[in-house]
Amino acid sequence: MIHTVNKMTSICFVGNPDDSFIKEDYVRLKKTFEINVVDPPRKLEVSKWIKFLRILIKNVRKSDVTYCWFAGAPAACAVFFSNVFRKKSIVMIGGWDASYFPEINYGAFLKFKDRMPVKFVYRHVDKILVVAPFLKDDIIKYAKIKGDGIQFVPTGFDPDYWTPWEKKENIVITVAGAKTLLNVKIKGLETFVRSAVYLPEIQFIAINVKDEAKEYLQKISSNNVVFTGFLPDNEILNYYQKAKVYCQLSYREGLPTALCEAMLCECIPVGSSAAGVMTVIGDTGFYVEYGDEKETADMIRKALDSTNELGKKARERIKNSFPKEKRTETLKKLFSEMANSS
Repeated sequence: MIHTVNKMTSICFVGNPDDSFIKEDYVRLKKTFEINVVDPPRKLEVSKWIKFLRILIKNVRKSDVTYCWFAGAPAACAVFFSNVFRKKSIVMIGGWDASYFPEINYGAFLKFKDRMPVKFVYRHVDKILVVAPFLKDDIIKYAKIKGDGIQFVPTGFDPDYWTPWEKKENIVITVAGAKTLLNVKIKGLETFVRSAVYLPEIQFIAINVKDEAKEYLQKISSNNVVFTGFLPDNEILNYYQKAKVYCQLSYREGLPTALCEAMLCECIPVGSSAAGVMTVIGDTGFYVEYGDEKETADMIRKALDSTNELGKKARERIKNSFPKEKRTETLKKLFSEMANSS
């Protein structure tokens, strides 16, 4: 269904459009709406926050709807000023902002400085969107809200860009975006490199791992593990197309973007039993317990020994479950309805 929208509707878009999943929203929405981007500060520098607030206030005032990716301090400011100027606000929840995992020191509800702005957002924003269904329950539990209006809107993916190649090789990859030791824990990267010891004849490749994370993992890795550092999407696509197996061994995920991209390229997934990972894989891959390197190696071997039909099944699952068109139409409808109700 195509929704009729007012092309003059303007959105104050609070998020960094350089991040792949945020960029997708920006690119699609700007075809229909006027988008006023406000890039949140990445450091706790007073001058940068003052600049951010000035730009934010200006753009909230002239926009019809405020749209924030993640419910952190920047979103709290955006929701506050949206209420001041009587504008509608929407927040998209990715995972961290609905989490409480003290055992790995992860989640927005762990520390007071993170918990307070996140709770403010949940209690004062007009609409909460989540990328995975289980996040609704977590928000209700930790923010102590009813959550009746929380809506599941998964990220969408382009099967015409993330396409398979002619032939797969016995290569195992993961794409992590990891810089810190906390990232290593969350993404299960230690398990990934340690499982390689059990399969010395197979090449393991860790993509987008750098800085402290890379330095630590290199010290404990066997010779069959390669670290590429940061790569652009077109180069990551080449790895997806070559690799037969993709690993998502995370402790916690929302809706893992790289896993979806890899499955569209017919990689056979091996994943942890984290809720977000299971949402994506369904019955098209293999599951392991978080941190179990031997079991991970065993499941990787099973995946490598599987026929390519399983990879084709994985691709069809992503195409059918997370189409980019459905997300775009859902967001268009929401923005139009909220702008008209302002």
